[in-house]
Amino acid sequence: MSGAEASLLPDGKRLHLHHGPIDLILEVFGTERGPAYACAVKRFQGLLEGLVEELPSLRRPLDGRVFADPVARRMARAVAPFEGFVTPMAAVAGAVADEILDVLLQCRPAKAYVNNGGDIAFYLAPGEGLTVQGASGPIHIRAEDRARGLATSGWRGRSLSLGIADAVSVAAGTAAGADAAATLIANAVDLPGHPGIRRVPASEISPESDLGARLVTTGVGPLSDQDCQMALTRGAALAERFRARGLIEQAQLSLAGRRRIVAPREEIPAHA
Repeated sequence: MSGAEASLLPDGKRLHLHHGPIDLILEVFGTERGPAYACAVKRFQGLLEGLVEELPSLRRPLDGRVFADPVARRMARAVAPFEGFVTPMAAVAGAVADEILDVLLQCRPAKAYVNNGGDIAFYLAPGEGLTVQGASGPIHIRAEDRARGLATSGWRGRSLSLGIADAVSVAAGTAAGADAAATLIANAVDLPGHPGIRRVPASEISPESDLGARLVTTGVGPLSDQDCQMALTRGAALAERFRARGLIEQAQLSLAGRRRIVAPREEIPAHA
């Protein structure tokens, strides 16, 4: 595996950090962009190696172990409140984004974000805002909102999924928390036993997957409207439970052109 790489993108405003499976796009708004990027590059060195040392434990459900690596600790904290089968790996992309964002904040930017393949950690000073395309429409975040992380999961994405959601986008207090919640909600959008859904053991696709022999989705055939609504209802019910417990702020779920939005009433568009 080659070492960590850092480069400014052609616009001269965004920084690209890459090492193995980690691929980050950063942007800082304000006069401290240069020093902030220098701090991010310094922290990025050795970040992946620290996670690799913890991988055997990160691929198992929490068992009380205290992790030495700071990103691994973020992952463990993120998944701890959630129900069902989940390992810290469900929060890895978001936790990496959170870690690098914290470094950027040492330079007190007006606004900053770290995008790790669609899982985003961000900071907003008073009066600032952020709009990101979610699973079924734009997600608007204001500085006064609690959300500081966004993540998307689904069977069509880069990670394996137990469910059939095309995409589930979640806004939460941290990117790691949003990452874990999006994974679990996407798993819940499902039709167990449906003949049109193709599944294989996760280990056949990725022998070292934390999902082991659990069946993951590899294809979804035509579904009736009733099928789609049933699957979305299952996922939305879990999202509502997470929101009621304060684990997420809002979620968007999509499947075969149908969608659900779970959010405070004032956040739901009139046409949803």
